[in-house]
Amino acid sequence: MEIEKLVEQAVKDRRHIHQYPELSGEEYETGKYVRNRLEKLGIEILDFQPPSVVGFVKGTKGEKTIALRADMDALPMVEEGDKPYISKHHGVAHTCGHDGHTAILLAVAEWITLHKEEVEPNIVLLFQSSEEASPSGADKLIKEGALEGVNSIYGIHVDAGLEKGQFGTRPGAMMASVDDFEIKIQGSGGHASTPHLTVDPIYIATHVIQALQSIVSRKLNPMDASVISVGKIEAGNTYNVIPDSAKIIGTMRSFSTEAVQTIQEQISKLTKGICESFGATAEVDFIIGTPPLINDEKEAAFAEELLQKTFGAERYEELEPVMGSEDFSYYLQKIPGVFVKVGMAGEKSQYPHHHPKFDIDEDVFGDAIKVFQQFILNQ
Repeated sequence: MEIEKLVEQAVKDRRHIHQYPELSGEEYETGKYVRNRLEKLGIEILDFQPPSVVGFVKGTKGEKTIALRADMDALPMVEEGDKPYISKHHGVAHTCGHDGHTAILLAVAEWITLHKEEVEPNIVLLFQSSEEASPSGADKLIKEGALEGVNSIYGIHVDAGLEKGQFGTRPGAMMASVDDFEIKIQGSGGHASTPHLTVDPIYIATHVIQALQSIVSRKLNPMDASVISVGKIEAGNTYNVIPDSAKIIGTMRSFSTEAVQTIQEQISKLTKGICESFGATAEVDFIIGTPPLINDEKEAAFAEELLQKTFGAERYEELEPVMGSEDFSYYLQKIPGVFVKVGMAGEKSQYPHHHPKFDIDEDVFGDAIKVFQQFILNQ
C-alpha cells in the first residue's frame, strides 16, 4: 500500500536525521538533507536563508495557500539507550521528536507529488530551524516573508504524554508563553561579622523572591493561569564575606499577553521598591521568548471535525492547556491555524520529551501523515 511505503521512507529519513542531530540554528546538514529530498521529488525550493528550508507546490486551483510546518533542531543532551540509530554527535540528541516531524513532512511532500491532481490549494512546506532556542526560527521565517500570501497554517507534534492512537488539540490558548528575567541587586558588601555595616544583597534577594510569588496570587486574575519560577541565584564566593551584589534568574509563563505584561510590570515594580527600602538598587532585564500558542477557534473546530471523521470520535480529545511552550505560536499570531498533538505514549515512547532515553514510536507515522493529508484535501 502507498501509505506503507511512505511510512517506510519516513522511518529511514527519521533514523538518518536522528543519528546526525544539530542544535538550534545549526541544522545546516539536516537542511541539506531535506533540500535534497525535496529536489528529488521535483518540489520548488523557495529562497530563504539556511538552515531553514521552504518548499512550494502549486495547487490545481491555487485559490488558497496553506502552510505545513516541521521543526528540525535537536537538544544539547547526551542520548542514552541502545537503539541502533543512536546519536553519533555526542552531547546533541533528538530527544523531543523534531526528527520525526521532519520525516513526516517529507513523507507528506512525497504524497503531494503523487497526488498533484487532488491538491487544490497551494502548499508551503516549512522545515524550520531553531524551535528549541532563541532566536526563534519561526519568528525569523516570518520576518523573511514565509507567510506572505498564506491563508492558514497547520502543525503537529508527536506526544509521549498522550495515549498512542489518540489525537488532540483545543480552541484558544493551548500552550504557554515563556520569557526569562534577570535581576541584579547592587548592595554594599563587607565582613560577615559586621552585617550592620553592609547592605546585604543576599538577604534582600530572599525578600524579592518571596514577593515575586505574590504577583500570580494577588495581581493576576485567578483565571489567568501563570507561573513565575526562580531557577538560579548567584551571589558570593565564600562563607564569611557578604558580597556587593546578587543575581536572580528565572522564568515566567502564561496563556495571555496581557498577563505577561502585568507580570513584567510587577516584577520591576516590586524588585525596585524592595531594594530601595533596604538601601540597594536593582536592574531588571527581560529576555523575551515565545508567545502563548493560541489556536484559531474556527481552525480548531475544523481540526476536531476532520480528526473525528478520519479516525473516529473516540480517538479525539480536547486537550487541557499546558505550561510548555512552542514557537508555532509566532505563526498563529499572524494567520489562522491550529496545532495538533499525535499521541504515542506506550512502551516505545515511555520516557517523556527531553529525557535522555526518549524515543519516538514510529508506528504513529502513518496516522500523522494522514492528519496533514486531511488538512490538504479539505480546504
